Amino acid sequence: MINVIVELSKYIILTLMIVYTFHCFYTVRQPDEEERNELLRQQLILIFFIDFTAFLVIYLKTFDYKVVRFYIEMQIFFAVIQILYRVLYKKASLLLLNNMCMLLSVGFIMLCRLDITMATKQLLVAAGASAVALAIPVMIRKMRFLRKLTWIYAGIGVVLLAAVFLLARTSYGAKLTLLGVQPSEAIKITFVFFMASFLSRDTSLKAVVQVSAVAAFHVGILVLSRDLGSAVIFFVAYLVMVYVSTRNVGYLGLGLVGGSGAAVVAYHLFGHVRQRVSAWKDPMAVYQNEGYQIVQSLFAIGTGGWFGMGLCQGSPESIPVVKNDFIFSAICEELGGIFAICLILVCMSFFLMIVNIALRIINPFYKLIALGLGTEYAFQVFLTIGGATKFIPMTGVTLPLVSYGGSSLLSTILMLAIIQGLYILREDEDEEFEKRKKEALQRIRAREEIGDRTRRF
Repeated sequence: MINVIVELSKYIILTLMIVYTFHCFYTVRQPDEEERNELLRQQLILIFFIDFTAFLVIYLKTFDYKVVRFYIEMQIFFAVIQILYRVLYKKASLLLLNNMCMLLSVGFIMLCRLDITMATKQLLVAAGASAVALAIPVMIRKMRFLRKLTWIYAGIGVVLLAAVFLLARTSYGAKLTLLGVQPSEAIKITFVFFMASFLSRDTSLKAVVQVSAVAAFHVGILVLSRDLGSAVIFFVAYLVMVYVSTRNVGYLGLGLVGGSGAAVVAYHLFGHVRQRVSAWKDPMAVYQNEGYQIVQSLFAIGTGGWFGMGLCQGSPESIPVVKNDFIFSAICEELGGIFAICLILVCMSFFLMIVNIALRIINPFYKLIALGLGTEYAFQVFLTIGGATKFIPMTGVTLPLVSYGGSSLLSTILMLAIIQGLYILREDEDEEFEKRKKEALQRIRAREEIGDRTRRF
């Protein structure tokens, strides 16, 4: 009977995920506010039933009461977050909030299936990060001096990255953590704020050279620390922000050429890079060593097929570091390729919403922040999924909100809180525009009435 429930559950979860993904794109295009709110409520119901079905299966396969307790705690966390955002920020983007909850749900489901202890730690980090994040939208709205802290952002980034390079221990071939924390995750935010602060005031050649020097310092330290995934994310965010702020294709071309040259140099300088490229080119040839991880990932993806094997029916534990770098492979194996495609589309919906917010913001500082944070998010998703599927060499970055990792989870939730603050600012700008438009119309009507009275006399 349990096996029948497990088999049916994967189709139920998949169907609910497909409907949720459709809602992500359809809701954005819905002009009617009442209809949009109804779709958002339906999304919450879909998330609830996906969670209920998944955790029921995990419990039936393990009979571990910790799973039930975790499920209850997770539902309380989601309910509190949804209620607080609705009470504190009536102009917040509920679609953005729903997508965050959906991605967290997928992560919690897979982590609970793999290791309930790690899932509990992840939930605690998510709750703490969300508590801190609740204050960020109002800070973005009120703290207008953030644009003036240009060199403070740069200083924080350089000092923390230098500390990691000098003091951190090497793990998986790279220096990543200091005192159990990965500073590069937080520096993604300060780096974007630095770039936005500098380029929103000046886009001359001198300014571009200065901002490029600071960006090169960030990326250079990351490369020396062999944190190549973060280095690539920083570099892409730098390129996009410089190009958008200057609208100069030449800068984009120079950046791409320089980045390509740096990649070649890194390949020849670091054996760690050569190993990953070798594993990417022909993982079977080095299966016993550096190719083992990617081969196991591909086996998992192929085994899952379109519909997956069902929760607790696969063997994702055979993939090294599956909870961090290769959780996408575990999702493909047990929930299926169609579910994984829907997950990618939800991430894409996330990014498109952020870009839409950036395009509609008038203030150039906030516009660049939204664009920079959105670029970092999208490219991190690309690196993680591309590495797991052998589309690109593995870079060792996590899938935001889904993979296990306290620093990454904290940074991503704070980034989304900043985006929420920018969304609220955009709503304020729209209200101000409408207010001025009404005032202008009232003045025009008043003048017309005065003109009519004058003509009568």
